[in-house]
Amino acid sequence: MGSGAVQKQSAHRETSHDCRSCLECSRDNGCVRCPERLFLFLQRDGMSHHGTCLHACPPGHFGQRGKDINRCMRCRSLDCEHCFDREFCTKCKPGFKMSSGKCVTHCPAGTYAHQTDCLEDGLLAPLGEWSEWSACLREGVTCGFRWGKQTRTRIGGPSGRTPEEKAVSLCPSHSETQRCRMKKKCPIDDEEGHGSHLQSTLSLLWFSLLLAANFQGLTDDFVACSTGDLVTFLTDC
Repeated sequence: MGSGAVQKQSAHRETSHDCRSCLECSRDNGCVRCPERLFLFLQRDGMSHHGTCLHACPPGHFGQRGKDINRCMRCRSLDCEHCFDREFCTKCKPGFKMSSGKCVTHCPAGTYAHQTDCLEDGLLAPLGEWSEWSACLREGVTCGFRWGKQTRTRIGGPSGRTPEEKAVSLCPSHSETQRCRMKKKCPIDDEEGHGSHLQSTLSLLWFSLLLAANFQGLTDDFVACSTGDLVTFLTDC
């Protein structure tokens, strides 16, 4: 076999290996066209570029989809690990903080550092302590069901928190609800109800006796006799 045939086979093997994910491939530049869902990533190789088809672009790049080809484009900032487009960074390299799409070493005035981001100071209002749990209710009543719900809330607390306290209270909940057990049977009447009913009955009885005394011309005697308690009135009058 001649040397020309060997070179041709070697070139074919190299091209086949480099172009496994390509729709179109160049011996010198690798992939030049990729399947519809893949991105073409070009790496500089000396004075030329070598293309590879990837499912996701490598760090420092973002995927830009086009009508004819999808490409991996470089983020403008070298401190950016991932970006949404050329200008807006979504993740910074270690040692940097994210601030409005930019990678910075120190958070600007009016913001504070939280993990890998710079958050606006005062963006989240500080909250106070939780209130007591409310009565256990269901459909507006406290009995008659096996289970009900009760809630508790908290409102704004003191300001002047440290950055660590602000970081802990990210996205706090202003109210909480939990299930609670109710009295399945409602009492027919409680002590207060009995007292109210008794008072109404006595008032009606007193008024009836006063009318009877007035009818019989005994109003003065009735009033004089009724200055004591009810038991005295019933036994002596």
